[in-house]
Amino acid sequence: MTLTIGLTGGIASGKSTVSAMMRELGLPVIDADEAARAVVRPGEDAYRQIVAAFGPDILQTNGEIDRAKLGAIVFSDEEERKKLNDIVHPAVRRKMLTEKEALVRSGAKTVVLDIPLLFESGLTAWVDKILVVYVDDDVQLRRLMERNGFTEEEARARIRAQWPLVEKIKQADAVINNNGTREETRRQLLVILEQWDALEK
Repeated sequence: MTLTIGLTGGIASGKSTVSAMMRELGLPVIDADEAARAVVRPGEDAYRQIVAAFGPDILQTNGEIDRAKLGAIVFSDEEERKKLNDIVHPAVRRKMLTEKEALVRSGAKTVVLDIPLLFESGLTAWVDKILVVYVDDDVQLRRLMERNGFTEEEARARIRAQWPLVEKIKQADAVINNNGTREETRRQLLVILEQWDALEK
């Protein structure tokens, strides 16, 4: 029986750091962001639908979608964001489920689904355990502004587009507090994985 762990958090909470640590420990990770990039490549169904919905102005000169341009449209308009999500989310789900089924068939003991919007997308039924990576509000805001070069207003808009981290914690099976050092985060992760018997012996 394969244990499926749902890894989630908030933007700039350090979820990608924890995901990388899980990979280092030998756990197969299926990343929703990677799947989302794959399904919007030129030639894919979702790509054609996005260009039809938002127009050719969102394309770079090489024909790929300009994520920054599209992001500026959808993060400032709820309706536009919903339009994009209605195209991308079903394609991402199909890709992730196909990858998960292949890992289960191959006999994987544990599969990690790295899904930033696990709660927002109503995908909690996909997983057996939910692991939330948490940081304090001020740390999240500062890290996002530093990482992406956003103004405070731009950063807050992206944080508001997701559930508050305190709400995610309430529904988690385990929480990693990522306010401290990388080593502290790794220690917490190892304890949780051992409790869940998630690592190959």
